[in-house]
Amino acid sequence: MAVEHEDNPYIRDPDTEFEPVASLSETEAREQTAELREAIRYHDHRYYVQADPVVGDRTYDTLFTRLETLEATFDLDRTNSPTRRVGGEPVEELSTVEHVAPMRSLEQTVEAADVREFDRRVREQLAETGYNGPVEYFCEPKFDGLSLEVVYEDGVYQRAATRGDGERGDDVTEQVRTVPSVPARLRGDYPDRLAVRGEVYMPREPFQAYNRERVERGEEPFANPRNAAAGTLRQLDPSVVAERPLAVFFFSVLDASSEFDTQAEVYERLPEWGLRVTDLVERVDDIEAALNYRDRLMARRDDLEFEIDGVVITLNSRAACDRLGYTARAPRWAFAYKFPARSEHTTVRDIVVQVGRTGRLTPVALLDPVEVGGVTVSRASLHNPEEIERLEVAVGDEVRVKRAGDVIPDVTEVVNTHTEGRFEFPERCPVCETPVERDGPLAFCPAGLGCSAQREAAVEHYASRDALDIEGLGEKRIDQLLDAGLVAEPADLYELSVFDLTTLEGWGQRSAANLLEELEDTTEPTLPAFLVGLGIPEVGPTTARALAREFGSFEAIREADTDELQTVSDVGPVVAAAIRGFFETEQNRAAVDRLLTHVDPQPVETGRDDALAGETFVFTGALDAFTRSEAQSLVEEAGGTATGSVSGNTDYLVVGDDPGRRKRDAADEHDVDSLSEAAFLDLLDERGVDI
Repeated sequence: MAVEHEDNPYIRDPDTEFEPVASLSETEAREQTAELREAIRYHDHRYYVQADPVVGDRTYDTLFTRLETLEATFDLDRTNSPTRRVGGEPVEELSTVEHVAPMRSLEQTVEAADVREFDRRVREQLAETGYNGPVEYFCEPKFDGLSLEVVYEDGVYQRAATRGDGERGDDVTEQVRTVPSVPARLRGDYPDRLAVRGEVYMPREPFQAYNRERVERGEEPFANPRNAAAGTLRQLDPSVVAERPLAVFFFSVLDASSEFDTQAEVYERLPEWGLRVTDLVERVDDIEAALNYRDRLMARRDDLEFEIDGVVITLNSRAACDRLGYTARAPRWAFAYKFPARSEHTTVRDIVVQVGRTGRLTPVALLDPVEVGGVTVSRASLHNPEEIERLEVAVGDEVRVKRAGDVIPDVTEVVNTHTEGRFEFPERCPVCETPVERDGPLAFCPAGLGCSAQREAAVEHYASRDALDIEGLGEKRIDQLLDAGLVAEPADLYELSVFDLTTLEGWGQRSAANLLEELEDTTEPTLPAFLVGLGIPEVGPTTARALAREFGSFEAIREADTDELQTVSDVGPVVAAAIRGFFETEQNRAAVDRLLTHVDPQPVETGRDDALAGETFVFTGALDAFTRSEAQSLVEEAGGTATGSVSGNTDYLVVGDDPGRRKRDAADEHDVDSLSEAAFLDLLDERGVDI
């Protein structure tokens, strides 16, 4: 357990002069390193948690640089050192981990009447359980960031994961390690085991400065601080994350070896352990006081350093919370009272029409920049031609801009018309001049891969994880290839040479050879991956797998008519028409034919094996023989069903290493048979399922 030593010179007198590193023995270096690490953690706590620093930036930087020098000179272990905040080795990909406890969402509303109904329901249900304690609430801001699970063992940082689907999330351990407000070690009398929930965000002023830098570099600005935080955490290189201004507020305990009586106590204990919380919280006696809290906080939201989109109202008593429990997706003892979406006025300076990957034409209004909810909005969606006609909007009009859901800006109404005409939606694709086709309120360019805008989007989609998963082709590299004119459609990727690539900035012989090797590895893709990679409208991974199982080969799918396509369980009239329309477009056929000269999608066995028909499987924990996704596909190919949660309809829970507790508890509750991985493999063998 970390202790603040009064005799630590870098706490007591942080301007203490250093002796030359060369004069230190290894023992002396290790002792000084330990003191520096403790001091830096202490100064971090004063700055990030208590907001009461006792040293200036220059002094802090001197201590930090000295620590880096000692660690490098004496080759000291940096596993839990504060210097890890500058970033470790890049990771190859974000793996998925199961949460220690479910990270549920909340019921939410913008109506006071719904909040009062929540209170009535809480009191009624508590009375039914025999609870006769006070019904008081704890109110806190609802942060507009990215939710995290952070786990500590024996006070030492172990891992962090995004919320994901609530049960599993992306492992962002190394990325979050670089965030200054996430301590590597806890302080004080902390629990031996602790999993906490927090919200990572980018403060407003640093966000605006960072976006300005992106624009100056010719990069696309982030739409809002939440997107900036989410995009940053998904960076594979932790050193990139370390350069960006992220912060975290913690607000709840997901799991711990200690007990807490109230939510207010949780907020008292978190900062004692070095975990940063907001002081904008309040314990109230009744729901009316909670409503007043929300209104007061809404009036202050523009003055805060971070974005909030409402408040969270939680029963203060943990015992009362335990009595109420949960619904399938949310706790019964907490409720989010959201703020109404903000709206502002500005002027439309231009309207441009963007061409998407599937050919859909989306009109976008370019605006005089306007502050909407702490974000500078310079463009907003007009959605489709029908929406433009409804709004009667034109260039030069003054319009109201609203962030729908406090995130996506769109134009909601024309406030003052300064022009006599309306915007006329183009009759031809603005990129390839092909006549536009209308489908209800939507407009499309029917040229498919004959349109350069769609071809460029098709290259990015073809290389994406759900399709051919070409790791060496990230967005920046694809843009580079497109800008250089080396690639215009997926088939061009297979005609690249080492010479082509090494003429580009940042490419060497090795990186070029690595990419060509990756491309060679994709010349015999699975049929589902190839179908997804083509970018056929309405065909995602699930539909692609169903088509591959039913038809077996790519040629059979390409030649199938709409009636034949609809024999597939996931394909209805709309999807069948989209598939048929894709293959009947001349430009698409030409692009696919050219791609097939380089790629041979591998056929699969047709028909559906019924060995597991009518049986439902759920998986928890890590499997040795295959990934969870592979196991689920195996079940589905054998006629069974694989779902993500246990219910009364579940037949088997397959339990791997380090399983989640919630699924096992649900299996016990519903009397569901649990199988080890070995027993699952035995079952497949007994049913004649090939592995």
